[in-house]
Amino acid sequence: MPRNWPFVALLLPLYLSLTACPASEAETASAGSTAVPATEKPAAVMPDDADPALWVIKDEDTTIYLFGTVHILQPGMSWFDEAVKDSFDASDELVVEMIKPDPAVMMNVINDLAIDTTGIALRDKLKPEDRTKYEAVMAELGLPLAAFDPLEPWYASVSLSLIPLMRNGYASDQGADDALMAQAAARGIKIVGLETPEQQLGFFDNLPEAVQIRFLNFTVDTIDDAAEGMEQMVIEWANANVDALGELMNAGLEDKILYDTLLVNRNRSWAEWVEHRMTEPGTIFLAVGAGHLAGEGSLQSILAKKGIVAERIEY
Repeated sequence: MPRNWPFVALLLPLYLSLTACPASEAETASAGSTAVPATEKPAAVMPDDADPALWVIKDEDTTIYLFGTVHILQPGMSWFDEAVKDSFDASDELVVEMIKPDPAVMMNVINDLAIDTTGIALRDKLKPEDRTKYEAVMAELGLPLAAFDPLEPWYASVSLSLIPLMRNGYASDQGADDALMAQAAARGIKIVGLETPEQQLGFFDNLPEAVQIRFLNFTVDTIDDAAEGMEQMVIEWANANVDALGELMNAGLEDKILYDTLLVNRNRSWAEWVEHRMTEPGTIFLAVGAGHLAGEGSLQSILAKKGIVAERIEY
């Protein structure tokens, strides 16, 4: 089973915005190297018609449908039908993690946050053995060795991890979020973003440099498994295997700083948004990365502690 779970693809739509532009106190090298415990259940396979998990939160005058997305998919997947489409069609507002900005705007944000200002090249920040591995991966992918030298380690890591996915047929404009926003725009309903591009970039940019470098080293060490890991995540998502998806997420986010920064802290903030939104009437389709709706730190778990119950819709 692959060691690398491209968990960012289930957490940040920003992950895809980067394609439009030219981790705890524990060692990230060990994070993700722990295999997911084997079970006696047969391995899940990609269904002809995907039926991702869907939840609903209701009171007297407010309904919020809660749907987990994958921000990057291969073309041709069928998932926007049945209960997902019915719930979306019944909603008068779409809420997503982030509304993708114009590429020129995104480039300005990246120039502000992702370009290193110390004057030290990325490769010069790596230990000799890590630099050797990094340069070998760059060569394997056909990239100039100095291509990411001006960048901060986190941005190099995210950019690097995208390459094998794109080369295996995943497309930056095929994410579930893109499809939902296109549908919302066609219907002329309100679209709301929970976060800004600056906030999403800031989650990485504010990490200590040592953590960013561990994140980069982890990406380098597991780059060969990225496409297979992504495929397994999409299979579990398509089959609504929430527990299995949570296990895969935990395998990729064992670094506590990354787990808290990318997952738990954001879920806490969104839980407050949901709590406030439930005081206003309306029907909302809330679509966030599927990783936020799986595992112990899930949005549903945090909402439950507030007395807000998200009920699973079986279909």
